[in-house]
Order: sequence, then C-alpha cells, then structure tokens
Amino acid sequence: MAGPLPSDLAERLGLQDQEKQQGPTMAEAQDYLCQADLVASELPRYFSQLRELGVTHYKLLLPWARIVPEGNAMQVDGAQVWCYQQLLEALAAAELRAVLVLHQGRVPSAVAAQAGGTRARAFSELFVEYADFCFRAFGDLVDVWLSFSGKLSIALEMGNVLDSASSELLSVSLQDSVDFVSLNLQYHCGNETDFYKKLSEFQSVWKDKDILVSSLKVLDCASMEEHPFIPAAAIVKSINKEEAHMIGCDINEFLDYLPHFGHEGHVHMNQTADVACDSYYKTSYDIYLLKGLHPQLYKFSVSWSRIFPAGTNKTINSKGVDYYNRLIDHLLDSSIEPMVTLFHWDLPQALQALGGWQNESIIDAFVSYADFCFSTFGDRVKLWVTFHEPWVISYAGYGTGEHPPGITDPGAASYKVAHTILKAHAKVWHLYNDKYRSQQLGKVGLVLNSDWAEPKTPSSSEDVRASERYLQFMLGWFAHPIFVNGDYPDILKAQIQEVNQQCSMTVAQLPVFTEEEKTLVKGTADFFGLSHYTSRLVSAGTNGMCTPGYESIGNFSLHVDPSWPQAASSWVHVVPWGLRRLLKFVSQEYTGSKIPIYIAGNGVPTGDTGDLLNDTLRVDYFRQYIDEALKAVKLDAVDVQSYIARSLLDAFEGPVGYSLKFGLHHVDFEDSNRPRTPKASAYFYSGVIEKNGFPSQAMGRSSAPVVFDRPVPSKLPNLPASEVPSKAKVVWQKFSSQTAFERDMYFYGTFPEDFTWGVSSSSYQIEGGWDADGKGPSIWDNFTHVPGNVNNNDTGDIACDSYNKVEEDIYMLKALGVKNYRFSVSWPRIFPTGRNNSINSHGVAYYNRLIDGLIANNITPIVTLYHWDLPQTLQDIGGWESDEIIDLFDSFADFCFQTFGDRVKFWNTINEPNIIAWLGYGEGLFPPNVKDPGNAPYRVAHILLKAHARVYHTYDDKYRASQGGIIAPCLFTTWAEPKTPSDPRDIEAADRYLQFLVGWFAHPIYKNGDYPEVMKWKVGNRSELQNLPSSRLPVLTAEEREYIRGTADVFCFNTYSSKIVSHSTTRLSPFSYDYDREVSVTVDSSWPTSSLPDHRPVAWGLRRLLNWIKEEYGNPPIYIIENGVGAKAKSDVDDNARIFYIKTYIDEALKAYKVDGVNLKGYNAWSLMDNFEWVDGYDPRFGLHQIDFDNPNRPRTPKRSAVYYAEIIHNNGIPLPKEDEFLYGEFPDNFSWNATGDVACDSYHRIEEDVEMLKSLKVSHYRFSISWSRVLPDGTTRYINEKGLNYYERLIDALLAANIVPQVTLYHWDLPQALQDIGGWENDTIVQRFKEYAELLFQRLGNKVKFWITLNEPYNTAYLGYGVGTAAPGISVRPGRAPYVVGHNLIKAHAEAWHLYNETFRAKQGGLISITINSDWAEPRNPHSQEDIEAARRFMQFFLGWFAHPIFKNGDYNEVMKRRIRERSLAQGLSESRLPEFTESEKQRIKGTYDYFGLNHYTTVLTYNMNYPKTVKSYDSDRGVATVTDRSWLGSGSLWLKVTPFGFRKILRWIKEEYNNPPIYVTENGVSERGAFEFNDTWRMHYYRSYINEALKAVVLDGVDLRGYTAWTLMDNLEWAVGYEEKFGLYHVNFSDPALPRRPKASAKYYSLIINCNGFPDPATGPHPCLEQEPEVTPTDPTPGAADSVHFLGLDLTSQSAEIALYVLFALSAVGALGLALFAYKYGKLSKRSHKQSHIELSSKL
Repeated sequence: MAGPLPSDLAERLGLQDQEKQQGPTMAEAQDYLCQADLVASELPRYFSQLRELGVTHYKLLLPWARIVPEGNAMQVDGAQVWCYQQLLEALAAAELRAVLVLHQGRVPSAVAAQAGGTRARAFSELFVEYADFCFRAFGDLVDVWLSFSGKLSIALEMGNVLDSASSELLSVSLQDSVDFVSLNLQYHCGNETDFYKKLSEFQSVWKDKDILVSSLKVLDCASMEEHPFIPAAAIVKSINKEEAHMIGCDINEFLDYLPHFGHEGHVHMNQTADVACDSYYKTSYDIYLLKGLHPQLYKFSVSWSRIFPAGTNKTINSKGVDYYNRLIDHLLDSSIEPMVTLFHWDLPQALQALGGWQNESIIDAFVSYADFCFSTFGDRVKLWVTFHEPWVISYAGYGTGEHPPGITDPGAASYKVAHTILKAHAKVWHLYNDKYRSQQLGKVGLVLNSDWAEPKTPSSSEDVRASERYLQFMLGWFAHPIFVNGDYPDILKAQIQEVNQQCSMTVAQLPVFTEEEKTLVKGTADFFGLSHYTSRLVSAGTNGMCTPGYESIGNFSLHVDPSWPQAASSWVHVVPWGLRRLLKFVSQEYTGSKIPIYIAGNGVPTGDTGDLLNDTLRVDYFRQYIDEALKAVKLDAVDVQSYIARSLLDAFEGPVGYSLKFGLHHVDFEDSNRPRTPKASAYFYSGVIEKNGFPSQAMGRSSAPVVFDRPVPSKLPNLPASEVPSKAKVVWQKFSSQTAFERDMYFYGTFPEDFTWGVSSSSYQIEGGWDADGKGPSIWDNFTHVPGNVNNNDTGDIACDSYNKVEEDIYMLKALGVKNYRFSVSWPRIFPTGRNNSINSHGVAYYNRLIDGLIANNITPIVTLYHWDLPQTLQDIGGWESDEIIDLFDSFADFCFQTFGDRVKFWNTINEPNIIAWLGYGEGLFPPNVKDPGNAPYRVAHILLKAHARVYHTYDDKYRASQGGIIAPCLFTTWAEPKTPSDPRDIEAADRYLQFLVGWFAHPIYKNGDYPEVMKWKVGNRSELQNLPSSRLPVLTAEEREYIRGTADVFCFNTYSSKIVSHSTTRLSPFSYDYDREVSVTVDSSWPTSSLPDHRPVAWGLRRLLNWIKEEYGNPPIYIIENGVGAKAKSDVDDNARIFYIKTYIDEALKAYKVDGVNLKGYNAWSLMDNFEWVDGYDPRFGLHQIDFDNPNRPRTPKRSAVYYAEIIHNNGIPLPKEDEFLYGEFPDNFSWNATGDVACDSYHRIEEDVEMLKSLKVSHYRFSISWSRVLPDGTTRYINEKGLNYYERLIDALLAANIVPQVTLYHWDLPQALQDIGGWENDTIVQRFKEYAELLFQRLGNKVKFWITLNEPYNTAYLGYGVGTAAPGISVRPGRAPYVVGHNLIKAHAEAWHLYNETFRAKQGGLISITINSDWAEPRNPHSQEDIEAARRFMQFFLGWFAHPIFKNGDYNEVMKRRIRERSLAQGLSESRLPEFTESEKQRIKGTYDYFGLNHYTTVLTYNMNYPKTVKSYDSDRGVATVTDRSWLGSGSLWLKVTPFGFRKILRWIKEEYNNPPIYVTENGVSERGAFEFNDTWRMHYYRSYINEALKAVVLDGVDLRGYTAWTLMDNLEWAVGYEEKFGLYHVNFSDPALPRRPKASAKYYSLIINCNGFPDPATGPHPCLEQEPEVTPTDPTPGAADSVHFLGLDLTSQSAEIALYVLFALSAVGALGLALFAYKYGKLSKRSHKQSHIELSSKL
C-alpha cells in the first residue's frame, strides 16, 4: 500500500495541509481544486508508475473538516466531494484499489463546537453521520475503509500506546465489529528480535484477526539509502516466520528504493524500452536481417523476468519460453548458431526489492533460472554466457549508480556484488558441468569487458604500475578468480589494503573467498568472452585515496590522447591497436593455448543526428579493429575463435536511451512498425564475413567451377498450328463454371525440391549511373530527359543506384533466401555505341561483380539480354524497325555469352517483345514513341522474332555444348476471362485476345514457326476490307518459319492481372492492332485496386493462364518471371495488400502445379525493390524492399512482404499449418447439438412441420426466441396475449414430445414498439419492465423450459440499434453516448432477470439461465506489430468484453474500455466519462450472473490501430480500431462473413482464459449464401465441417468446457436489415410460394451425420456405425430429378454418394490419405466406378 498523496502533488491539487487548515478558510482555493489537466495527465502517470512497481492499494486521507465544513453532514462541500471522486476514479483507472481513512488527527473545530456538553453521544452521532455520507458518496470506488464500518478497522499504534492488557481489553470489546486491525508500526534497524516478539504478541491478542500495517516507519537505519532491502527483507521474514495474518503493508518508506529505472526519468528524454525494437514480435524480421549479414553466430540474452516474472520458478511465463524457442529454432533453421546470455543486466524487479545482487540468496534464484534454461533450450544451444560484463553491474549499478538499481556505494556494495556474481557464475558452471554437459556437449563461459590501459608516460614506472592496476581492477577483478586461482589478483588485494591503512578508515571492503569457495570458482569457464571498445592512457593517481571512488581506490588517473578520434559517446575513442595488445595480455595472463577467446562485443556508437545510414565512422572502426584481431591471430598466435559485432540493431542504450546508435541496422523508433534499414556498416561487415577477413586483392575472380541448380535443357516438341478457337478452350470449359467457393478455396502444399524461387529487376529501372564510367545513352535516358514524358518528370539517372550498390543488392537477396535473381544487362553500358567496336570495361566489371557475388551465395543468375534500354545510336538508324538490328543484337548477345556464359546458365533474350511492339510503336507511349498502331507493331514484332531466333541459334551453335545453359524469350501475359462463359463467341474472343497477346510470339516459337491462324486470318481479312494490297501482318517465309520454330528451351512469362473479354465488332479505321483483335476488354469493379488501373489483383486468373499455356503449348517447363503488385505510397513497409497478393497468386500457382499437373518450374516476384516504373516514374511501388528516393544513399528497408515471401521460400510453398490439421475424434457424451430458428417462416402456424425437420436433423436441443410483443403487446403485464403464450406452450410440448430440449431466448431484438416510444433501452425503467416480462415467462413456461437465455447479442442492440442505426430502432444521433447507456441498461436488465430466476424459481424449476454474447475474433493485421496486437486486444474488449467483463468477471466494465472512453471524454472537454458507471452495489449484483457463457460467433477480422480526430464522439472512435479481411479467406453470401474456422477455436480458448473457463454453449454459428437456390450447398458443409472441427480441437486440445453447439439456422429466414437476400438455413424456404414450402439442403443431411457421430470418427478405425445410411426422408417440395443426382465439385453423384464423399472429402483443405481411404471404401460399395477414376476426377475438379 502506498499513499497518501506526496505534499507537492497535494498542493497542486489544492489539497495540502489538511491537518492545519480547518474549517472553511480555503474558499479561495476552490478554483484550483483538482484541476482537470492535472487529473487527466499527472495523476494517471503517477498512479500507473506505482502500479508498475507492484503497489496494489493506495491510501487517501479524507479531511472531515473540509468535507463537512459546518460539522453537519447535511451541509457538505460539493467541490471537495467532487475532487475526491476524481482522485478515486483516477486510482480505479490505474487499477489501484482505494484505502480511505475517514479521519486522522484532531477533531474538527466545527464538530467540537457542536458536540457541546453531552459530548460522547453527540460526537459518535456526528461521526456516524459523516461516515454514512462518505459511504454513499465514495463507497463504490473504495475497497478498504479505515476507522469504522464497511470493512471496519481500527487503527492502533503498537509499542508506545497500548500495553498488552489494554490491547486485550480492546480486542474483546471490538472483536466482532472490525474486519481487520490496522496497525502503525516502527521498525528499528538491527532490532529484529524485538520486532518479531511484539508482532507475535499482538497477533496472539487479536487471535485470528487480519492485520493491515497501515503505516510503517523505519528508524535508525544509517544506510537505508544503500541497503533498503535489509528492513524490507526482515519484515517479509517476520510476516512469514510468525505466519501473522498480514493482509497488507505500507511501503512508502521503500518506494524511493524500488526504481523501475526506465520509468523514473533517469533516462535521456524519459525514453523507455517499453517497445524498443519490438523484437518480441519481430523474430522473423531479425532473422531476415541476419540472413542478409550471414554470420555464423548470433549472441542474444534471455530476459530473466520474461521467463520467471517474479524471479523464481514458482511462476513460469510460457509465452516468454515460446518466444525464445521460436527464435532459437529460426536461427538454427537459418544455419546460425545461437550464443545465449543468461544475464545481461535486466534483473526481475521482484528480486531487486530483496536486495538484488547484494543479497546472497539471489545465487540460488540464478542457479534455478539457469537450470530451467539449460533444460529447456540446451538441446539446441551449445554456447552459454552466464554474465555479460559483470564489471558494468558492479561499477555502474552499485558504484556510480548510473545504471539500475542506481546505488552509489563504490567502496562496499560494488565489491559485494562482484563477489556474489562470481559465486553465482561458478555455481551455474558446475551445474552445467555436472548435470548437462555429458548429453548437451555445450560450453559455458562469461563475457568480461575491458579497456586497454597504456601507460601515459611509458618511461615512468609509476604509470606502468598504474596501468597494470587499472587492468587488474577492471579485468582481473573477475578474470583472476575464474581463470587463475579462484581468488582476486594480488595487486587488487594489496591496493585495497594499502588504501584502508593509509586512510585510517575502511574506504573499500573487498570480501574474502574461503578456501572452499576458491576451489568452487577456479577454472569455471570453457571460453574467455571479451568485450572491448576503447583504450585509456593511465597515470598514477593524484587526488588522494580516501574518498571512496573507483579511481581513488585504485590510485590511477585516466586520460586520452587528443589525437584519438572520439565517437558519439565521450567514453569511446577509436584506438584499434589497443585491441591487439589486450588480446595478447588476456592470452598471456589467463588463457594460454588451453582456453579460446571469443571477442563478444566490439563496436562504436554514432549519434542521432546527421546521416544515420552512411555510417563511415563505424565502417572504419570495424575495418581497423577486426584487422587488429587478425594480427593477434596471425602474428601473435592468440587463439581468437570468434568476433561478434555490436550490434544487430540500434537499440535502447540504458541511461542515454535511443540517442546513441550501435546498430548495423537503423531502427526508426518514431514509426510504430519499427522498420529496420541496413547501414553502410552492415554491408561492409557482411563482406568481411563472406571473405572471412581481408584477403589480398591480387587473388582476383574465383575460378572455382559454378555449382548450383541449373535447369536441364530438353528439346521441346514440334506442335501443329492452333485451331480457331484453339484446343486450349477446354480451360474455360473446365474453370469458368466454378462456383466462387470452388475457385477461391485455399490450397495447402509445397512445390518440388528443384523449384526455383527468385525476384526480378531490370537495368534501367534500378541501376542509375546513366552516364557513369563511359556508358552510352539509351532511348530511355533521352526520353526521360524530356520534361512531360514521365510522371513528375522522374528519370532513371540514379534510380536505386544499383550500379554502385552490388553488396547492398546481394544482401537483400541473401536475406530473402532466393535461389535465383533475374536482372538485365544494359546494352549501352557494355557497348556504348551499340556495336562491338566499343566495349566499356567498367560496365563489364559491374556485371562480373554482380554475377560472382550471386554465385558465391548460391544464387542462380537469370540474365535478360534486352529489357528495353536500346542504345540511342541504334535508334538513330531505325531501331527495331530496321533489319540491321538483328545482326547488332546478335553481336551483343554473343559478347555476353562469351563473357558471362561460364557462370550464367539461364538467359532471356528479350523481355516482353509484345509490349515493345505495341507501347513503343503502336500507342507510342514508350520510346521510341512511334504512333502507328496498324502497321509498325507487326513490323517490329517480325524483326524482334527474327532477332530472338538468331540469338538462340548463336547460343545453340557456339556455346550450348560447352556452357550447357538454357535460353528463351519472356512474354507479357494477362488472363482473359470470357464475359459470358456460355457464349461461344465470348470464348472465341478470349482465345483470340490471348493469341494476339501471347500467341503473336509464342505460336511461332513454341508451335509451327508461324503466327497464329486467327491473327493471320483477322489481320489479313481486315486488310482486304481496308482495300490494302496485302495483309498488314508480314508473312514469314518457309525458311524463316523453320528457323524460328523451337527457339526456346522453356516458357517464361510475366503476369500481373486479368481481363474480362467479350466479342466486339470493331471499326475498320484507323488501322490498329487493337481493333484487329475484335474484342472488348473490361475489368470487374469488385476486383481489388492497385496503384495502376491495369493491374487489379485477380489471383484465380493465374491458375487458368497456366492451364492455358499447358494446353496450348504442350505443357513446356514454365517459369513465372515477373508477378507482383504496386502500391501508391511513399512508405509502405507494412504492405498488407502485397502480402495478400503474393499469398493468393502463389497459391493459384500451387493449385496449377499440384492439382492440374502444370509443369511449373519457378516463380519470381516483381520486384526486389521499389524502382523506376517507366512512364509512371517512382509513384507505383512494387518492391519487397522500400527505397527512399529522397535520400542520396538510396537506403533499402525490407517491407513486411519481404519477410513473408522469405518464409514461403523457406517452406518451399504453403504447407498446411500444424494447427489447421483435421482432428478426428468425438465430443463428450452429453454434448448438446442444436439448431436455432426464428421469425418469418410462418412457424407460428407450422409447429409440427418444424419439429419433423428437427427430428430428421437428430438435434438434441432447439433454440428459439419468444416475441415480447406477442406475449405482452404493449410491453407491460397490463395485458397478456394468451394466444401468443399458447403458441409457445404448444411448440415446447411438441419439442419435448420429440425428445428435443427447448432453449428459450427472452429477448432477440424485437422490442414492443410501445416501449420504444418512451425511449426503449435508453430509458432505465425498461430494466423493471424486462424483469416483469421474464417473471411471467418463468411462471408460465418454467416448469417445462430448463434452459433460458436472457438477451441475445446485446452488442447488436446497443451498437447497431443505437450507435450506427443500421438495426432497429435505427438511432444514430448520439453515437458516443447512447450505445453505452443502452449497454448499461441491458446488463442491469439481464442481472435482474438472473437474480429473479435464481432466488425465486431455480429451487423449484432447476434450470439454467445466462446471456448470449456475440463476437468476431480479432487477429492483428500485422502479427509482428505491437500496435496491431494491442488493437486486436482492444477490439475484443470493446466487443465481447463490453458485456462479458461485468457479468463473468467483476461486475464492472473492463479497464481497456474504461480508460479509453474516459481519456477521450476528458480530452473532449467533458467532466466525466461518456461510459456510465455502476455503483458498488450494482457491481455486486451484476458480477457472477451466469450459469454458462452463451456465444454467437461467425467470423474473424484483421485489426489495426486507427486514430480518430479527438473531437469525434462515438463507440468506433473510442475503440480506435479499423478492420480488414484477408483476401485468401473464403467469402459467403454476407459481405461481413468470411470463412475463418481458426478464429472459432481461438475465441473459445480466449473465453476460457479470460473468464476462468466457464461452461460455454455456442448458441449460433453458420454461413449464408445469396442467389438462386442450390440444393447442393457444399460451401455450407465445408463451413460446418471446419468450424465444428475447430470446436472439437478447443475441447480436446485446449480443455475448453464446451457443452453445446447450435447451427444458425434451421431454415432460411428474415435476416434483419438485409431481408431474405442472405440465406443461412439448413432448409430452403421458397418465399415466392405462399405455402412457404421447406426443403432440406445437402447440408441438413451432413449436419445430422455429424450429430449422429457426435463429431468425426477416425476413418483409420474403419467405417463407423453412425455412418450407416437410413431411409431417405422425402422433402416437402420434391423437384423432379433434383435429388437423384448431385453436382458435387464437378462430379455427378447420387445424393447418397455425395454425402459420403462429403463426409471426408472435405479434406479439400488438405486431401488427407486417411480421408481418401474411407471415401474409397464407402464409395466402392455404392458405385460401379473404379476408385481410381473417381479420385482422379475429384482432384481434377479441385
């Protein structure tokens, strides 16, 4: 317990001197009582700091004299009362509980005056009156009252007031009228025995009464400053020792000594490490960077308090353990060895409170923590560091106090702590040695830091000895005991002895090791970890030795040489040679040849201004220091076995916060995504690692043979010309009839081992250096230099500057883990004039460097010879319109084969020749800007084709035999979906579109050497109609056809989107390739947009396109060379849309490969980084890495999509996550299966029919609601409609007769209009009306109904009905207030109905009653962002927690809601929160009003933080969360409902954990469809199968107490505001027929099958009896033939076979072998088809 308010804060709040200021003399202070800004800003900060320190209660003193200035409780001071209410609310918001002292000190003068003569009675009356007022005014905010009543207590002084006799007398008289005794205690240091004795005497008098130490004073403690833990520990001990009934203790005396250093303003600009780099959520980001660096080792520390929050193994935080397990596994997966530090300064605060490293008992705690780490992680971790830099802990933590715990005691505490640490280290080493080493085979050491000490005057023996002393005080202090003889160095001991003698007092206390301890400590390290940053010049001390201080005790002075460069921190100077000397010293003194040295920390800080990325200082530092380490190894024979650079990331640097940067990667701490960008030093260090040091330059290029996966060239078959339309039209026949469900179902699986993953780029788009080192101009250089040609007048002059950044680009590729990199060579960079008489050696050297770098990292180069940047000199002679270019291109290609072909084995001749021809020469958008749409594209394409063929033959004839590579063009493609798939003309049009786009080049190359027949025919025919002498499409001679045919080894293409194509009769003039196609092209406006209108993501188009290429070109080996999406944002590091794009496109590629047998060999994402996107400039960002084009360094920052794509590459596809695997098993025996039904299907007149349907479903329960207005037309009990009641009685009787348990909802949104007319749920009288309505139903139906639901989905009533107004009563004018008032009344109405049942009816009727709450599940949009994770938590608390927290937890709203709404309300100038408050008695009444947890759940959303303007008052702005859905999730008939089974299990588990595992009944779950009735609702069967299976996992694997499941809904019905459009039913209702006939859908039978089996029996155990078929029930509305055959996933099966197919076939999410086994077994009995055939057809449809 802390409190009362510190005097300065009390003064600013106008509450000071309550003792002295009596009576109303403070009127003038009223104006500034509890000023709003103080209450809103300062109090929350102060109170939450206390909460973080572990304070649970806070004591406030109520000033009787001020509250009741006249002494009469009828006349109170309202301002004072309001002020104390504010204080109490601020306490509650910080989750502190209030202890209120009614009176302390003298009796107020006004009271004394009133008491007059008959004092005793009058005084007690006055006090009771005052107390009574206080209980009413503050009671609901107070946990403990001190002085009378409530939790009654009396405050006593122990020791100086009461003798034991009086104490006993008092205890007898008050024993029954106090809840506990509050005691004011004094503790005298050194007098523990007396303290224990008094306490136990007191306890024996007060028998079993609880004791609260409401005031604790610590006296006579000289060194309380240094040793606050001694009294604390003594008091804790006495409480435990005597087992006093201690319920609480005042800790004010200790508060100052319990600093949470980072939260106490000790740090630069009050920065904290609360989020720091957010690495807890960003494991995959950090691994990504490590893969770029490519180190062999990563050193990190485990946070003791993350694993043991209280410091001991009594509480273990499993999530913390999971985090480290994930990190270690990820590292090993990436071939990086983890080196794990057990203690890197972050001691659990709970242990610090007991003295930290000064208290010897911490040794056992540390050993137990180490034991846990060894046993948990030691199977994978082989390098352990016990302590990192213990000198810093001892010196800065306990000597100078610069570090936590901030103790300044250099003479005693500093040495004591070092002593404890040495013993703790030794014990942990022995623990590993004795218990773990033999199985785990790891090493344990520690890391010691040391400067090098150079004598200031080398010729002075004084200075030489001082330097020696400095090294012994810094390094020898810890190294000598461990590595030499188990004891401190003689120099250290002698020096301390001398100081103490000279000063005739104890300046320094060096503890002494016993002989036994020396043996324990000596030799306890398997390696010597050394961290080193700088050097010092040392001279003999000058300023006397008798003031305790590090330098004075050691008798040395420290200096630096002014010529040494200084880093951003004053203590680091760059002195590289000091490292070599230190290594030699360590080797001679401590390690010799027996123990290896690991340099485990070396680096340099830079500041937070200037160029943060081009850190040349750090590059030079590393270059020089690593070189000195190399000299120590090579020249001095020192055994150095590792070098660890500090540090991977910029981070929180203790007292200087984020102002000093040690990172190889810059972290933007202002951005909530914490993006990480490599600095120059990261690239430099990566190079050092790759070369293992500094090999001499003379070695030149490596001549080692190239080894990597290379595609095997195989001759493609000769194919006949395509028909019109081509045979590939089978693709449209196969896929265009797919339902959205079949089309969009996500598919899991992996690609073959030899599949190649990559990224792509092109020279002009990334290289820059447009005129560097002799490069010639290209047509794009000249084009972009003309203003107006390109968006924003952007140019590629610098672009990403890749010409100067080979290391940087390779770093990204290593981080991604790609197997290939596709780039293009710039023709004018190699041949500046375009001809081979001018070769630019600098250009050649650039590509050699790039290619060599790729190969050194096992990355296959895929090289494009021409990606649009034609040398301008060649354009000047006609460019691609001139035949001359064929020879020139061949000569350029020949040079490239000859120069790079020894290492390049995969060539693309020309990128997207179809785009060159059309955009360059047709529309004229691209250079050379020829606008001749009817002729030039065909002419140019003709030459491009011949140029491609020539180059292919050159490779084939001259190089293939020796180089063994493959070569092909790369075509641009877009899928064409016919507008009306059933119209043959649209199918022809779609085929024609593809032939004109792809076939134009692919048909000659991959088929018969000639253009597609349809092109020849269309262009020829139209040319004739245009009165031209010959076709505008040139003719290929027989010789040319022969020459072109077969000039590709594989099929490469780029694709981004899809189009909708229909037949169109186009104009004959002007002449145009566009019109020649005779098609009309559109897109579907529902497709997602991107930065380019042409590039809408349509993932399913890719699968169809791949199938078309397979059918059209004989299934050649296919490589997707470019595929990606652009965003229009300068910064999109959290690029959600790109992740959805990659996730869905790769999945469609996987289906094409796995299911359709497409010969897909590789996938490349476009693009490696943001780059120059042609005429759109730098606006569209396509990169996996963000480039800052405003920064001359062009820094490269990985986006989230890079980390995501790297995971896909690592997994070689999209394997089914373990948690999504199907679980076979059954629900508990008494599990209840329900369906639910409601209004609008005329159930009022058709009870028998409804019950028949339920019987055929085999449900055990049926949930329905009672219409309040049907029973009580005006909402009150004034008139009861007996006919209405009679309907429900008949329904209940019919259900019971069929053995179906009725579950009855009292209120499902249909409020009687008469009650709405007087305010509805906003009027609190409704609480009583609802109670009366409930009472009537309990009386009349309760003998038969044993399962009641008070309210269905109160959230929808409050938020939809009164917030946004999309549901009745449609109110939206008070969105920031009305929903909360309504919610408040709904909760109270529920509680009243529950209490009524509980107290009046339960005993007799014996039923259950509770509430049904609806909620989506929320996942963070970015699971690696703390901000998004918090948004998801907030979403859940505002949605489900709004109603669940009061009822299932504590009777009050959750803190998240209370805090958010309160903060926003106050910021809006309101005096109180817009969220109403429950009184204390209401809380008690609401808390626990449940018998089970009713849950309605349908779907999941992705959440992220959304900051609304401060002034907006609404539920949404209070919540501050925006939501999206994942594009890979299946849709439904409702926009809001995505099929997300995993969320069902998660929300069930969350309810279990959040609300203490209540029994749960799922009271609604289901899926909708729209459109025409389809009997075979496969999507609904899939939904039920997967959701119910997740429920089964929650029961079996997570221990959720799930008691029942209800499908929504029995039959299609009125879905509120959307009417009859969205159908959820298991039974179809034909609403256009007045008879409203009902018919079972296939899902009805399927659901009854699950019920019959009580889950999913394991097919491995053979066919289960629950699957035996029963005679079919004829539906009420038989449509002829409909039931005979079912169209199921493209097969026509009998409905019976389909059910069984379905039963397991919904291994559709992962076709499991077991599932297929059962399917085949049952199917064989039912069908004459062979198993094999049916399996093949099913998978082909999928």
